[in-house]
Amino acid sequence: MNYSTTYESPVGVLTVASDGESLTGLWIEGQKYHGAAQGAGFTERGGIPAFRKAKLWLDRYFEGRAADAAELPLKPAGGAFRQAVWAALREIPYGEVTTYGRVAGKMSGKSPGMTTSARAVGGAVGRNPISIIVPCHRVVGANGSLTGYAGGIRAKIRLLELEGVDMSGLFIPEKGTAL
Repeated sequence: MNYSTTYESPVGVLTVASDGESLTGLWIEGQKYHGAAQGAGFTERGGIPAFRKAKLWLDRYFEGRAADAAELPLKPAGGAFRQAVWAALREIPYGEVTTYGRVAGKMSGKSPGMTTSARAVGGAVGRNPISIIVPCHRVVGANGSLTGYAGGIRAKIRLLELEGVDMSGLFIPEKGTAL
């Protein structure tokens, strides 16, 4: 069974999903792929321990304090390549950004026989079902382009600013998936 609750955040209403034990999703309202990995409807249920932990984590995060994803029981649905990419995202330090190409470089050797291009990584990053906690917003284009965030460019900027990222070398693309 899939359960959900909501959380009011500075980037909008968040839907948090759980299988009853682990977090399976976190999406910004209106986000591309919102709940797509769940495959079924949700039952609203706020008293799940994973939700309480997630809300405390989110409180700290939105207060501008670093929060470690390892503190939470995460169970994102996805194949081996996506799981590997999402694990790599969890290694990006709070307040820092990296590129799709660098993430792809880290994937080399971890997923034998699988494509490790920046484009393939971008596909996995864009379908991250546990936004913010699995920090896909910390990935930018090689040229500093703020592209590829399913939650929208404004949310990505807000999250990076909240973390104190130096935004001087980053820019909003004229065209792209983040717009």
